[in-house]
Amino acid sequence: MGNVRPKKHLGQHFLVDQNIAIKIVDQLTLHRGVKDVLEIGPGMGVLTQYLIKHPEYRTTVVDIDRESIAYLQEHFPTLEDRIISADFLKTDLSKLFPGPFAIIGNFPYNISSQIFFKVLEQRDVVPEVVCMIQKEVAERIAAPPGSKTYGILSVLLQAFYTIDYKFTVGEKVFNPPPKVKSAVISLVRNNVEKLACNEKLFFQVVKLSFGTRRKTLRNSLRSYNLPPETTVQPVFDKRAEQLSVQDFVALTQLVEQNTQL
Repeated sequence: MGNVRPKKHLGQHFLVDQNIAIKIVDQLTLHRGVKDVLEIGPGMGVLTQYLIKHPEYRTTVVDIDRESIAYLQEHFPTLEDRIISADFLKTDLSKLFPGPFAIIGNFPYNISSQIFFKVLEQRDVVPEVVCMIQKEVAERIAAPPGSKTYGILSVLLQAFYTIDYKFTVGEKVFNPPPKVKSAVISLVRNNVEKLACNEKLFFQVVKLSFGTRRKTLRNSLRSYNLPPETTVQPVFDKRAEQLSVQDFVALTQLVEQNTQL
């Protein structure tokens, strides 16, 4: 079988630089002793070929592209039944892995945010993620409070993961070259087992706060009908991007205490 054609509707940009592929695979630390690694969107296996050289973990790959699946089955027969033809976003991961697993991949740019939201849902079984994404998204996820790029994903991911911006990748090492630069980041699960607030409400408060990011939190969170004696507190004069994860936890506690949920 020949090469797989990159498909625009799947957001495919195949990495062709072997040195970068090796460098990405080398970022895996196997945090918390994971023995399973899931690669999302392997394409023609540029990362897969190096992942399977590591006997210390078992590699499973998932791809929505049937052409890629056929290519991988032909070129990586040792993976056997660990080549999964499916949409990662719709996959029940508990059926694939009985225990924790790390995630790696050159994520399709058009679904990278959705992948991260799925990682958040699975945070108790995903101790580590190493991925290549659009540089702009990588910077946003790693951004500190107060930064213009700091947003919903920054807060939600930083609540549960330590984010490390590893390195920037130029356009020319892909086929076809994307119109933007890329970056490799790693997410390593921190020691926060549970936030000191209602976690479902925390997610809501963060999303609502950034929904109107130029407004103060007093305006952004108006739908909670908080009593005036609560909203006079200084935190409500701030905008969402000024709050750290801990500030959002404290804010969620305030909302929880002052609304009939």
